[in-house]
Amino acid sequence: MATAKMVQGMVPGVDRPALASALPTLRGRPTVLVDVGANVDSTPRMLAQFAVMGEVYSRVIFHVHNPRVAILSIGEEEHKGNDLTRGATPLLKSLPINFVGNIEGRDVFTGAADVIVCDGFTGNVVLKVSEGLVDVMKGMLRQSLAANLKRRVGYLLSRSAFSDFKKRVDYSEAGGAPLLGVKGVCIICHGSSNSNAVKNAIRVAADYAQGGINTQIEEELARWSSLGASAAAKAD
Repeated sequence: MATAKMVQGMVPGVDRPALASALPTLRGRPTVLVDVGANVDSTPRMLAQFAVMGEVYSRVIFHVHNPRVAILSIGEEEHKGNDLTRGATPLLKSLPINFVGNIEGRDVFTGAADVIVCDGFTGNVVLKVSEGLVDVMKGMLRQSLAANLKRRVGYLLSRSAFSDFKKRVDYSEAGGAPLLGVKGVCIICHGSSNSNAVKNAIRVAADYAQGGINTQIEEELARWSSLGASAAAKAD
């Protein structure tokens, strides 16, 4: 992140870049989680910028019309959370986006929101727990299906369904996490990326560039400023 920021520079209006990760949901379309590790500590103003960048990314890459944006907290009620989430709420409300309020960890994968914003520490924990859970689920399924002949036959009959499940939760299908907010395109891949992950990372980079995401981020942040962001200075 530091190298990309120094070498590529920042999109005007962005204080800090943020990593966005696409997570599978029950609705079938991914939820964009921002930030998942670029910034351990964040300010309310940074979360507001993450929301704008994530909203643009969801619209361009996943073709979601008017994405629902939420903030990750410990309760749905507006007064719940820490100083960061409570301070970010009025800023998110002032943005020209479809902000739907707080979302809890249990709803991250339900598709209740198209974009979820949080600080990088929290987002990275969510991401790593998710990756570990997927590996555990795959291992448990293999153990259960190999338990006896009847289950092995059942697996053969349901193989297409299991293949579909594996594809939906496979990180390599997403390719990598874009670093939103830097000029140009920067896709950060998993350390264990295979050829499929690299291929999809290149695909995402091409879609990112062709979609003019950076231009839209700059325009949306300028629009927010023009509407009046006096609350940002008070929150920080």
